[in-house]
Amino acid sequence: MDSQKRPISRAGFDALAAELKQLKEIEMPAIHKAVAAARELGDLSENAEYSSAREKQRHVNKRMNFIESVISNAEIIDTANLSGDRIIFGAYVVAEDEDGKKIECQILSDIEADGKSVISCTSPFGRALIGKCVGDSCTVKTPSGDKEYDILSVEFK
Repeated sequence: MDSQKRPISRAGFDALAAELKQLKEIEMPAIHKAVAAARELGDLSENAEYSSAREKQRHVNKRMNFIESVISNAEIIDTANLSGDRIIFGAYVVAEDEDGKKIECQILSDIEADGKSVISCTSPFGRALIGKCVGDSCTVKTPSGDKEYDILSVEFK
């Protein structure tokens, strides 16, 4: 596993930490009870409740391991303290493509990205925007070909 620190906003980090706490303190104890109760029903080979509880346990364990990995490699960036006129992690950006279609988004981590209003700093679009200022343009490589964007505004909120 790579040990390189990865940027994440304070809000994104706090949300992951809260989810991990929920999984460890509420979900897993409930799953352990469900597994124990299903075991008491007898033959485990044909016990749907047991199989279901074990599958949920695997899913929750996988999610907890993922979150722990993200948290251990996180470089928390407090976006509330950022400013400037250059696009960096945490910036709110308005860009316009050559067809006049405007995109308004914030540049954050891949964990926080939704592909619409929050764009990953490691995505092709995010990488193309990083370092640009208002008035600059950038080219984004898309599956349908290169697309040109003009930067209309850069803000930090």
